Amino acid sequence: MISFEMSEEQELIRETLQEFANEEMRPLGRECDEAFKIPQAFLDTVWELGLTATQIPEQYGGGGEERAPVTNAIILEQLGFGDGALALAATAPNAFANAVLDYGSEAQKQALLPLFCGEKFHVASLAVLEHGPLADAAAPLTKAEPKGDGFVLSGAKSWVVLGDRASHFLVTARNNGGVDAFVVPRDAEGLTIGEPEKNVGLRGLTTVTLELERVEVGAESMLGGANGSNVPAILAGSRAAHAAILVGASRGVLETCVPYAKDRIAFDEPIAKKQSIAFRLAEMHIEVEAMRWMTWKTASHVAQGHADATKQAHWTRQYVADKSMWIADNGIQVFGGHGYIREYPVEMWFRNVRTLSVLEGLAAV
Repeated sequence: MISFEMSEEQELIRETLQEFANEEMRPLGRECDEAFKIPQAFLDTVWELGLTATQIPEQYGGGGEERAPVTNAIILEQLGFGDGALALAATAPNAFANAVLDYGSEAQKQALLPLFCGEKFHVASLAVLEHGPLADAAAPLTKAEPKGDGFVLSGAKSWVVLGDRASHFLVTARNNGGVDAFVVPRDAEGLTIGEPEKNVGLRGLTTVTLELERVEVGAESMLGGANGSNVPAILAGSRAAHAAILVGASRGVLETCVPYAKDRIAFDEPIAKKQSIAFRLAEMHIEVEAMRWMTWKTASHVAQGHADATKQAHWTRQYVADKSMWIADNGIQVFGGHGYIREYPVEMWFRNVRTLSVLEGLAAV
């Protein structure tokens, strides 16, 4: 039997995070967008929620709860409803920690997972994206050349979340005809961390470029050790996470447009009574629901290690990216001229959705 009902625990988590999004994130989103930074106080508050440590086993210092990608998708939707940039900053450590938890060797888990179980916000980042019109996270140009008992990494990565403060980077690279991931400390010789990038949207979120100029790492740095890891599965988890945040952002646009359309009077009646507006809002609602079910299905496939997880994640990411952009654009149309001024949030959400819809590797379920 297929059920789309949330469990009591998931419903409680959803309600708690929805309240956090409304009270803590919504008021802060515009401020961060204008200042091009996120206050440390917000990151400290998020850390206290235990979003990263909760699903890390007790033997590594975590809460020991079962890894639950579908629940994580529910969490990410609520955070995306609050603000896309803040959502990504809040969950950036999860992407690295989850990859180590799922595919790391025992030595890597013992060395790295306790970093995310302390009292202070700690960042380590995925580095999977690269510049270029044909860049493909699944087929990186960065390469790993065997050298002695280790590897030499050469290439460049872009849009590395919170890379200005990350202690480690999980760098994907071509290796012997396949793709592997390597743990690279920020002080590695030959690694250059660039200045914060200037992006159209998600402006509060710091992203950087990494330059790897013959960075030498030991054999133990390859995620999973000699057996390697499942990079496509890591990317599938990332795509599901991006989709979940976009669902939340799209729902935020819709839930802002509906009351505005009811209150905005034109030609002696609310614009919500105009067919063009009413039908548009109805279609927006349909797409939000459809995107959520696709995202949950993808997260479920990731959780089960389903053979079709990579394909399902690709479909979901593409569909959600397209439809969330359509919803954000229509949000501006509903607001009319007000949609283009900074007094209202829809122009910022449009920029955030546009930016998030073309990126990968910034979050994970």
